[in-house]
Parts: sequence; C-alpha cells; structure tokens
Amino acid sequence: MVTKGTGRYGRDVLAGDWRRPKKGAVREIPLTRDLVVEDADETFCGAVVSWDKAAVTLEDRDGRRRVFELGPAAFLVDGEPVTLVRPAAAPQGPVRSASGSIAVTDARARTARESRIYVEGAHDAELVEKVWGHDLRVEGVAVEFLEGIDDLPAVVAEFSPGPGRRLGVLVDHLVPGSKESRIAERVRGSDVLVVGHPYVDVWQAVRPRAVGIGAWPEVPRGLPWKEGVVDALGWRVETGEAWRRILGSVRGYGDLEPSLLGRVEELIDFVTGPHDTELAEL
Repeated sequence: MVTKGTGRYGRDVLAGDWRRPKKGAVREIPLTRDLVVEDADETFCGAVVSWDKAAVTLEDRDGRRRVFELGPAAFLVDGEPVTLVRPAAAPQGPVRSASGSIAVTDARARTARESRIYVEGAHDAELVEKVWGHDLRVEGVAVEFLEGIDDLPAVVAEFSPGPGRRLGVLVDHLVPGSKESRIAERVRGSDVLVVGHPYVDVWQAVRPRAVGIGAWPEVPRGLPWKEGVVDALGWRVETGEAWRRILGSVRGYGDLEPSLLGRVEELIDFVTGPHDTELAEL
C-alpha cells in the first residue's frame, strides 16, 4: 500500500517553484547602481537606480520605474537566475561630500566672500550646487548665473574685481576661435579667471552612463540643441523635465566629465586662494 504523497518517486517533482535553482546553487550579486537585471518572471528589464532593505527599484530605457522585492533567485542577469544582495557596509572613514572632498560636519556656512563665481545659466548653477554646494558654503563662495555670456564685459565692469574681490567665470563651449573665447579674452585679468568646458551645453558634462544612455546625440547645426537631444533620445518631455531627470541622475563627482570637474575646482581655488596682498605678508 502506498501512502499519499510518498512512495517510489517521493513527492511531486513539479510542486513549488521548480524553475528556481536549489538553495546554494544561485549566485549572489551585490547591488550596484546601473546594474542591468530582469525580474525572474521576465516582465521587466532595467537598471538598478536605488534599493533598501526589502526592495530594489529598476528603470528601463524609456525612464519607467518599477519596484521589486528582494528575494532568492528573484532576478536574471544574462538569463542566469541570481540573488541580489545589499553590498557590504563600507569601512568607516571620513565622510565625503558629493565633490569628493572631506565633508565638514561641525561648521556653519561661512559669511559670503566678496569674491564670486559666475556660470552661464540656471542649469550650470544647479549642477555646481549639487556637487560642490557643501564646499562652497564652507568656503563662503556664492555662485550666480549670467543668462548667457554676451553681457560678460558689462558684468565684470560692474563687479569691479580687484585685490580681495576676485571673479571666476565658467563658460560653456569655450573652444579656440569661438565667440565665447573672444569674449573671455576681453575680460581676463589678474583678478578675473575665465575657464570653460568644450560642450555645447552643461548637459553633456554629465556622463552618459549616469543618465542611462550610450552617448549624447549629435544635433545638426541650426536646430535648438536641447530640444534636439530630447527628440533624439525619444524622451517625449519638455526640456525642463529632461533637465530634472539628468540632474537627478547625478550623485557626485564620479557622474561628471573630468573636463568640467577640473574647471570648477580651478575656479574655487582661484576665488578662495591667497591674494597678492596676503602673499606679500607671508
């Protein structure tokens, strides 16, 4: 006599989730931002954008997001069932700001210096604030935007730079022979530093992988650049919303191109460094 559920063949081999490998046979992969995975039911594929103790958020190439519970063999990587696990806690050390500098946690924002940094537009200012905001507040450096570079000579004249009152300027598309380079030459001086990145717009200073794209599209001459980028990427959003998506993808200096990082650091050093009168006293 055979008892129900037992016997020659044991329990039903199809009972339970027979698609998942046995315990111990599934590879564990630490969660990392931009890791591309698919849920085990093959309903959604996207890059990891965030996670907590119980769930992970994925974003697909169209910007749609879905949240999935973390569990054994709950995801696929290149068709292989895997278990996503939270990364091991990093060794304790100095807290770093978004710019990579050591964060000052016990100091109030310094009274603003007379020296200033100017950038071309609101997007430039928002990006600088997101990555270098902590450093600038500690140093007491204010950042303002110009709404274009054409009026830079008048702005510099009104600012009246001099000893103890330096002006640093970050310019888009500062390449030899450009209109921007000619204007920059007119205002440079011992108390005015004009530097720039080679990109048409500061959007391009964000690394494509941070935004989840392969590369920034080429926009034909004569077409509005930002609108052309949005159209080429198929985002179907206004440029303001596109910028919020781009800015939201920036977590720190590692998401920016070196050609922007170096220029902003150069400006901060210029407006906070010792001036000629201070050097003479040393």
